Parts: sequence; structure tokens; C-alpha cells
Amino acid sequence: MRLRGKVIYPSYFDLKLSRSEGRRVPRNLSVKGPSLQELVNALRSLSMRFEVEKDKKRPSRWYKSEGRVLVYYEGKKEQLLRMLAAEMVRQRLEVSGRNPKGN
Repeated sequence: MRLRGKVIYPSYFDLKLSRSEGRRVPRNLSVKGPSLQELVNALRSLSMRFEVEKDKKRPSRWYKSEGRVLVYYEGKKEQLLRMLAAEMVRQRLEVSGRNPKGN
């Protein structure tokens, strides 16, 4: 059986979005203005297999071209999102030494 990639958009981690607007992780694991590159960096540091699709748009945010990644992960998507979110927060703290929320 071929493993299908789980579709992940950067807006899943956006602190500025509410859950009803499309954020998929808790506020304490979200970051302000996540980019596709930050998501790719988090996936690389977690040594996961993935493919980047830069020209894709999230259907609920069709007006914003943010790109997406297909992640080949056998566990649950919610678990994957939390791991990625924690890694993105950790990387923001490491790089800036400031609050990852952008405050």
C-alpha cells in the first residue's frame, strides 16, 4: 500500500487566525505569520519525508497563495500538527531569543 501524504498549510499554525478561520493548533503552540519556509525547516529538523507545493492555495483562503507541504507520516494528523507547531515555536525562540508570538 502506498503511503499518502498529509496536506499541511502554514495557516494551520497562524496565531492571528481563530479555530473557525482555520487554525488547527492551540494558541500556545501557534506563531504569528508562519511561512512555508518555517514549516519546511521544522520538517527537516524532525527528519520527516515531505514534498513542497509552493503554488497551492488553501481552499478556504483561495485569495492567499501560501503553498503547502505533503508530509509522509503514518500517525494521526493532529499528532503531526502538534509536533510541527512545537518545533516551529522552538526554532523561533532559538533564532530570535524573543517571544515566538511576535510580541
